Amino acid sequence: MRRQLCDALVARAAKPDLVFLTGDLGFMALEALQATLGPRFINAGVAEQNMVSVAAGLARQGLEAWIYSIAPFCYARPFEQIRNDICFHNLPVKLIGNGGGYGYGVMGPTHHAIEDYGVMLALPHMRAYVPVFDEDMAAVIERAGDSQNPTYIRMGRGEPPAGYAVPAYAPWRQLTLGEGPVVIAVGPLAGTYIEDFNRLPASRRPKLWAVTELPLEHNPLPAQLLSQISRSGVLHVGEEHVRRGSFGAELALHFLESGTAIKHFYHHHARAHHFERYGSQGFLRKSSALDPASMMAALQNH
Repeated sequence: MRRQLCDALVARAAKPDLVFLTGDLGFMALEALQATLGPRFINAGVAEQNMVSVAAGLARQGLEAWIYSIAPFCYARPFEQIRNDICFHNLPVKLIGNGGGYGYGVMGPTHHAIEDYGVMLALPHMRAYVPVFDEDMAAVIERAGDSQNPTYIRMGRGEPPAGYAVPAYAPWRQLTLGEGPVVIAVGPLAGTYIEDFNRLPASRRPKLWAVTELPLEHNPLPAQLLSQISRSGVLHVGEEHVRRGSFGAELALHFLESGTAIKHFYHHHARAHHFERYGSQGFLRKSSALDPASMMAALQNH
């Protein structure tokens, strides 16, 4: 998604108040943005706490401030500054974390971002975006850029099947049609399920939905999705995030508070920061039973 991010910000750079800060990252990807912005492109160095405080100050002066880093360095290392300097003052700083979930795989648990949007959404005023496809980035940058709230964008890489026609951006999208159970996936994980789901006969094919914007209070479930859940009685939620603070936990609480009856609710989530072996994002997804084969087995067993 980095190329699409760069293209979208280059297009937005015509706004004279836009400033972009990077924590010494983005090389071989954001050079076009650097050339376009000139002095408004700031390499803050490996000093993320300071970078966040500077961005808060710039936003306080009316500038449109963007921050970019590897995801855990974007939200975990400067958490206190995000909390105190940005969120407590409801400053519309836009934080971009690259490599969400297990995106940095073999780099190990220090580089995993599997508690990111849960942590961020615990802060006041924060909104989160988890793009599903590369093609979503232009719309996400526009929506986050126009937001008057702090925003966190969790970037990964789009993983639709070859030749798949990516649907136009929306906070909620139904990606497969069938008479089977409802599956909701957060962000790019949804794209990994499309091909396997579409191989099933329509009578057993799940109704796959992708969600991109959180929290639910600002992005409620569509009526069509609620109707499908009510008819099916079975709901699977998949996300590359730990259980605590997850979308699945928020959704389950929403159903309890609203009195929505669901016979069977299954939550598929990131199971650990550490496994016995290091591996790629695909390996770590499989270790958490989030890969397509594991999801297909869960659907068959439930």
